[in-house]
Order: sequence, then C-alpha cells, then structure tokens
Amino acid sequence: MRRTGIVLAVAALLTVFAPALAQAVTGWTEVGSDHARALDESQGLATIVRPSGTTIRYTGIGTIPADLSSQGWNHVGDPGSAQGWYVEPYQRDDRGAKLFRVQAPDGTWANYKHNLESWEANNNSFAAVSPDARWLVAGEWGTMDRLLVHPMPGAVFTNPAQNLPYAAAVRLDHPVRDVQGCDFQTATRLLCASDDPDGSLFGTTKPLLQVDLAGPLNGSDVTGHVTSLGQLPLRSGCSGSFEVEGLDFDERDGTLRVIVMSPGICVLFDSMTYRFKQ
Repeated sequence: MRRTGIVLAVAALLTVFAPALAQAVTGWTEVGSDHARALDESQGLATIVRPSGTTIRYTGIGTIPADLSSQGWNHVGDPGSAQGWYVEPYQRDDRGAKLFRVQAPDGTWANYKHNLESWEANNNSFAAVSPDARWLVAGEWGTMDRLLVHPMPGAVFTNPAQNLPYAAAVRLDHPVRDVQGCDFQTATRLLCASDDPDGSLFGTTKPLLQVDLAGPLNGSDVTGHVTSLGQLPLRSGCSGSFEVEGLDFDERDGTLRVIVMSPGICVLFDSMTYRFKQ
C-alpha cells in the first residue's frame, strides 16, 4: 500500500507538471533559467558588448533614476544594445514625450525625447537597436500592426536638445498584442516577447514571435512577416496570471533570454529569465 501511494503521488505530480513541461518554443531549446528579481530585473535586459568587457544589464522599477522619476517618467521598458550603444525606453502616464536614455560606447549618458505623433500611443515598451546601430525600433501596447522606427539617438541623431523624430514603421502582416520586448537576431529578423493574455491572434497566450523583415531598415517603411514560435514557459508554484516581459539575443553565443514574471506572491520567489538556444 505504501508503494502504491508513492506511485500514485508521483503520477499525480507528473500530471500536474506535464502541460508546462510539454510546452515548447519552435526552433529553440530551453537550456536553463535564472531567478529574475522583481525589483530590478522585471522589465527587460540587454547584452552590452564593448572592448572594455561585456555586461548583461537588467531594468525594473528599482532601476529608474530618481531624476527621471521626479520628472514624470515612471516606467522603464526592455532596453536594447548594439555596437556598444545602450538604450533604455521610458514612458509617462500623460501624453507627454517618450524618453530614451542612451549610453554611448565610451560610457557617457544623454537623454533623448520623442514628442508623440497624433496617432501614436504613449507606451514605450521596448527599445531594439539595429545591428549597425543606425536605427532604433520601439513598441507600443495593445493590439498593433506596426513597430516604430527612429534614427538611432546618439549614433545617428546626435542632438539631445532636439525632438527625436519618427522615421518609419515596420508594417506587420499580422497583428500582435502586448509586445513587451524585441531584439534583433539579424539585420532582417526580430524576436519579440508578447504578453498577450487572450490567445486569439496566434492560438496561444504569451507567445514568442519572430518578425522577418523584407529588408534591412533604411528609414522607409518595411514589411515584417510575423510568425508565432509558440508559448513561452509558464511555470511557478503559484497559479494565476504570468507576465511575459523583455528579451535579449546575445550575439556572442546565440543565447536568447526571456523574462517571465510569476503570478501573485510568487513574483518574488520563482520569476525566471529563461535561456534558449537554437
């Protein structure tokens, strides 16, 4: 009877965890995970490669500089980096400007503001820097058929006193919802993490998306073909709503990292940055 009880208990546990373990992201293999701290690792991350060394920098509510917070920028999104440049996207609750906090390869900082277009949402969910560091791709919240393109602040657009202009759009051939982060895998491919809670767009909630561009960014609109690669891992000791956050593609070894924050109180204990490789 004791052995039977143990077997039944193990079987029950396998039944509980089988759906989570069976989930897979097409074309990518999960190779590990690291705890994501709720205060300062909960929004996004970027790999910064410079001659002086390489760092992986996270963002979260605890990383917002006090001077920016006091001026109304109270949300930081998923950062991006290329060619040693590093960009953090900020938004505010009113219809005020978006802000991109930029660190140059030499370590100096500058703030670039972008005044909203009349049709533009105030959300500033992520910053993805093109591999040549000439273009910055940003994203809005909700259901969208576009990603926004700006000249790269600091590298191309060099005057922080002037408005960072809107340059073009990535015109998506399939709508996306609640994209929290994107990063370039190549000059013509973006990987994006969607926090979509509905699932009607791609048949699954919380998908990893692949956006293949018709060509490299050049300042004109470009078409992006969207493919869902499947649901990201949703594993926790708590039940409830997970929140998929930002991601990063590490060009050094091809590692993809995606942050998934756990439901309820477990956000403090078992939120994870998942690591994948092709």
